[in-house]
This record gives sequence, C-alpha cells and structure tokens, in this order.
Amino acid sequence: MPQPYLTQVHVDAPLTMMSVAYIQDHNNFVAARAFPIIPVEKQSDIYFTYDKDDWFRDEAAPRGLSQESAGGGYNIDHSGQYLCVPFGFHKDIDDRVRANADSPLSPDREATEFVTQRMLLRQERAWVANNFVTGKWSVDKTPTALWSDYAASNPIEDIEDGKESILSTTGFEANTLVLAYPVVRKLRNHPDFVDRIKYTGGILDQIQTEKNLAALFGLKQVLVAKAVVNSAAEGATAVYGFTHGKNALLCHVADSPGIMTPSAGYTFMWKGVSQNLGANVAIKRFRMEWLNSDRVEGNMAFDHKLIARDLGYFFSNVVA
Repeated sequence: MPQPYLTQVHVDAPLTMMSVAYIQDHNNFVAARAFPIIPVEKQSDIYFTYDKDDWFRDEAAPRGLSQESAGGGYNIDHSGQYLCVPFGFHKDIDDRVRANADSPLSPDREATEFVTQRMLLRQERAWVANNFVTGKWSVDKTPTALWSDYAASNPIEDIEDGKESILSTTGFEANTLVLAYPVVRKLRNHPDFVDRIKYTGGILDQIQTEKNLAALFGLKQVLVAKAVVNSAAEGATAVYGFTHGKNALLCHVADSPGIMTPSAGYTFMWKGVSQNLGANVAIKRFRMEWLNSDRVEGNMAFDHKLIARDLGYFFSNVVA
C-alpha cells in the first residue's frame, strides 16, 4: 500500500474564501418600502385628520345680484395618534471568541448582520400584523376564482375592481400593490399575464416581474414580499414559512409625507433610538468590560400606522 496516506499529508482546515450563512436579502422585506417613513422627534404624538365627506359635497350655488355666495366648512379631527414602540436585540462578542476565530470568520461583522436581520424581521412581521391581514381595510376580498385557477380566474379584472373601488370612494387612484411571494409565483405564469407581456416585448424573468406587473396593472409600483421566518423556538424543529401568507394589498400611498397628504399608511420612526437620525435600524457597538465582551445592539422604534382604511383594498388567500 502506498505511503504516506492522504490523511498524513493533509489536515482539514477552514477555507478562508468561503463560509455559509443564510442572510436574507434586504429587498425581501417590504415594510420600509410600502409606506412612506416619517422620522419623528417624539415617541408619540397626534396628527390631524380632515373629514373626507366634507370635501366631496357639491354645495356651490348660483349667486344673484347683491347676494352672498353659498358657504360651508369642514371638520378636523385631532384624535389620530401614533406611538413608536421601541424594539431591541443584541449579540455579544467575547474577547476570547474574537481572538480565536479562524479566517474567514469575522465575529464583529457577523454580529452586525445577525442583529440587523432580526430587527428587519421584527419590523416586517409587525407590518404584516398591522396591515396585511383581514379586518383592517375598507374591503376584504377573496376572489371567487383563485388566481392559481388559470382557466377561471381573471386577476387583471380583480385588480381593476379594487382600483375602481378606491377611486370611487376617495378620489385617489391606487398606485401600489404588495404581493406575497406565493401569489406572484402564480401570477408570473398566469396566461393573462404571459399573453399581455409577450406582445409588448416584456421579459418574463424574476428581475422584471415587478416592473411588468406594475405596467400591466397601471400602478406606480409592485412590491414582492419574500421574507421567511422560522416560527419555532430555539432548539425545536424549525418551522419555516413566508411572513405574508398568500395575500395581496392594493392601496394608494403618498409619494412622500406632507401636510394634507392622504396615504393608506405611514411608518413613524422615532429618532430618539437612532442618535437622531431617524434611521430604519440603528446599530451601535459598546464595550461591556465586566463581561470581557463587546455588544452589538440594534434598536428601532416604529409605528406602522394605518391612516386611511378606504385607501386600501385587501385580497386574502388569493391562490391555492
């Protein structure tokens, strides 16, 4: 038998040019993109709401000679309130762990990514609980023919119904559609979508799907929610699932926050936990000498506030 043996001339060592970590792309999360972000100075405050009905009545009247013009007014409600709830999560890095870490391990960089991911996932799930479930918007709709039923369904007409519903009760056109990934997967291969795209020279790939769908539905943007969560406790068998179920939200959102600017929702971000930056996730690192460790901590304080129920049209369980 030839000698030396392979095990005598080579000892397995960590590769320095690769490692494996399941870090979700930040674009998988839609919470910070669906509603405009408003950085605020105070953790809580109120905002004014104008009575919509007062702005849609036709009360102008003919005016005779030496007569006063018809007049009227509008009501303002100051009961609208936001409350930015603080969230935090940290990862400690022991000095001995850092000193003994083999290349390509980088405890400091990994801790930052780990904490950021946890914070983004918390924010995403909070957005879903507040805005991406039934009972929140003026209309909840499950299509008679699910969009995965290619022979019977008509998702284009369903979206048009939603657009007309919003426009006819608010005067504003829907401009945003948020789709859970299982929904867009079915829509991408729906014959109605494929037929429309192929005659316009569109590209049927994942990168262009959002742009193509936005053009097809006549919307400013289509956002695809791809975030995944493990709902099992640490140590238990993992239970993975998409955070947004099989739902869709059609809505009108403002291009940017402003006075007298309606929007289906806004995300209030309190500057007080982010060194006055109003950043989405504030990451800081500080020394914990008594533990011989450095702590990487993420903080955010937000309120995904649903502002106008009639500017949203929710589709629940639209695919099988």
